[in-house]
Amino acid sequence: MLRATLAGIRARMMRLLLSSVAIVLGVAFVSGTLVLGDAMDAETKDNFARDTRNVDVVVNIDGDVPEGQPRMFTPEQVDAVRRVSGVASAEGREFVLVPMVHGNGRAKPAAGVPMVRDTKLLPVDLKDGRFPQRDDEVTLDERTAKNDKISVGQQVEFVDKAEQRRKFTVVGVYQRGVQASSLYLADQFIATSASLRSLNPEGAKGAYEIVVAGAAGVSQADLAKRVQDSFGKPYVKATTGEEATRKALESYSKQASSLTTFMLTFAVIALVVAAMVIYNTFTILIAQRTRELALLRCVGADRGQLFGSVLLEAVVMGLVASVVGLAGGVGTAAALQLGVNAMTDSDSAVRVPVTATTVLAALGVGVVVTVLSAVLPARRATRVAPIAALRSQPDSQEEVARTGKLRIAAIALLTLLGGGLIAMGMKAEGDAAMMIVGGGTMVLLLAVVALGPMIVGPINRVLGVLPGALFGVPAKLASANAGRNPKRTAATTAALMIGVTIVSLVTVVATSTKQAGNEAIDKQFPVDYTVTSAMYDRQLPTSLVDALRRVDGVEKVSPGASVQVKLGETYASVDGVTRDAIGSLVRPTTNEGDLGKLGGDTVALLEKTAKAQNLKVGDTVTVSVLDREGGETRKQQLKVVAIYHGRELPEAMVDLGTATRMNPARAGYDQIMVDMRDGVDPVAGKEALEKALASVPTAEVSSAADVKADLNKNIDTALAVVWALLGLAVVIALFGIANTLSLSVLERTRESALLRALGLTKGQLRLMLLVESVLMALMGAILGVALGVGFAWALTSSLSGADITLNLVVPYGQIGVMLLVALVAAMAAAVLPARRAARTSVVSAMAAD
Repeated sequence: MLRATLAGIRARMMRLLLSSVAIVLGVAFVSGTLVLGDAMDAETKDNFARDTRNVDVVVNIDGDVPEGQPRMFTPEQVDAVRRVSGVASAEGREFVLVPMVHGNGRAKPAAGVPMVRDTKLLPVDLKDGRFPQRDDEVTLDERTAKNDKISVGQQVEFVDKAEQRRKFTVVGVYQRGVQASSLYLADQFIATSASLRSLNPEGAKGAYEIVVAGAAGVSQADLAKRVQDSFGKPYVKATTGEEATRKALESYSKQASSLTTFMLTFAVIALVVAAMVIYNTFTILIAQRTRELALLRCVGADRGQLFGSVLLEAVVMGLVASVVGLAGGVGTAAALQLGVNAMTDSDSAVRVPVTATTVLAALGVGVVVTVLSAVLPARRATRVAPIAALRSQPDSQEEVARTGKLRIAAIALLTLLGGGLIAMGMKAEGDAAMMIVGGGTMVLLLAVVALGPMIVGPINRVLGVLPGALFGVPAKLASANAGRNPKRTAATTAALMIGVTIVSLVTVVATSTKQAGNEAIDKQFPVDYTVTSAMYDRQLPTSLVDALRRVDGVEKVSPGASVQVKLGETYASVDGVTRDAIGSLVRPTTNEGDLGKLGGDTVALLEKTAKAQNLKVGDTVTVSVLDREGGETRKQQLKVVAIYHGRELPEAMVDLGTATRMNPARAGYDQIMVDMRDGVDPVAGKEALEKALASVPTAEVSSAADVKADLNKNIDTALAVVWALLGLAVVIALFGIANTLSLSVLERTRESALLRALGLTKGQLRLMLLVESVLMALMGAILGVALGVGFAWALTSSLSGADITLNLVVPYGQIGVMLLVALVAAMAAAVLPARRAARTSVVSAMAAD
């Protein structure tokens, strides 16, 4: 029996290889994701190794700091660590935010790292030149130098606290590690401590950690205890360099695993689609081998041997596909790294770590998915009776059997469960609503997949009307072929339907979110331009208000300021706005009270803030202003005069004069809103404002259009990523259509020959198969779009609330393009099967069994 099975595999090798493409793609996705995750992990470990290189002890503030005690390490504390027995050298790690002027003349924040005594404790690798020695020299981070096209010997400009530009000479370029100053900012440089203090005197708050190198012969554990004892404070923790590295890597691993899980989610979707394709393939192959299996039964093969024979074919197919898919995954991971390096102008090495886990996962997933997909067809093979060997044609009528009661019961159960979950999710709030409704949509999707054999017939007849009218007999034959075997057609189209459903769902939800966000921006801040500071710790000078009012075309200018406070028992941001801006430039939706009453000792609260504090209009709340270190300073009693709601709004609003009195140390503004007269060209208006701001490089102009453009760009980028990840599932489904057609051509060899003998031309035969492919693709795509839009409506409805209203917005253009691509791909999938059918000799085909 084994020899017969192996001989059968050799005879059908090309057919099985073509069928295994779906598994190859799925395994490539899984293995590529795992290899990419391992590569990222290895890269980060190298960066962390640089961060803790030559470091024996790391000192951090980890715990509750008593009031009045510094939350950063002072220079005196760093010096004290240097005097501890066994310490060879110690340095405080800190960074100062400084505005760096770029090619367009505007400044952006850059992290300035002070030069240290012991350069071995710097978490960087010097790539060119040297470190700064004078106060007018800097060494740039490699990424910063590449982005601004700056080389050693050139000059860069920074802006000091007085908004004056100062030039520095670049004396070196370095590659950084992973540290606090590099995780959040793209630009970084090293300068002397004196130059950093002169650029931003208030920015040097102290060191966020102290790194220590021990003397020869002193163990890390011993040295850490000595340093810990020297502080004698429970909130100061000294850990060994090895322990600090381990903790940092554990923290990163959680983030990296989230990305890998995200990618693997799409890999699972692709594998589900691939499993459906493989299931359909084996179902067709079993139907076509009815006589062969019956003959094996006649010569003594029992049911167990037939079952094992089919599963052995599945194992061989899965193994071959897994090996090819693993190789494809490695190549994909390398290509992705090359692409990221090209986009970010990075020279990071391309890593393709193929671990035993990745190999086992690829082989296991490929083989298991293939074998599980073949189980039901293999069981069907055991039911072939020996009498079937006497039939002249393969008998595939079992697949057209009536829908069983079990299927109908399963459909009813899934529909009730999915509908119940969606109804429950509609009543929930926040993330819970999204998760419950999302689960309900997936259950309903399974119900539609199970319902497929019952609905493809009517859908096929409707879709076949137009092609039949346009192309005559060949198209009518195609429609009849597509509806001949409902279970087979349903299984073929279901794979495409799943992919298109998820793509449509994500696209519609993203488009609806985009429109809702744009409408919220227009509604809450109907202002043409907003001027802000590129540096969060630098306010805009008050003189800018008059300068902006003098700009031609400006109708209204309204400054604003923010104050960080402790409001009741929670920390909050309070925005100070001018009274004339309320209702015109600032228009939150008021729940109760009157925003026009702001002024003096009054405050308006965001609805969530009021609920959290159990406050209502007329109540009085204690507000404590926070200093730079987060400590409470001035306290004030404010009366609540209004409660409002909306997204992206501050926790509280007060009159601008009140905000100034609350924090008199801050003499400038955090933002200035500008409204232009009707008819002013938006581009010209922005250019005029930027010209008026030329004396303040840190001031930057944004408009509602800019904010919306950023929002739309972020959503479109995320959507493009999802489309790319889901695209593989759609590609696998299209391969399934091509595979079904190819196998159907073999199955209908005599039938095609008879049609040719009756007068059907080669061109008409090709047209028939082309239309059949298009009809199957249309069925899957149309069902997918309908389900995707319906599920999107359920999600957007569940996510709508008081803060934002998500109206269903269907992007007909994008949906249309997706349908067109599916049709073109379906026609391409039909090319080879149609060509094979047309080239087959009529005489030899009529003689085929």
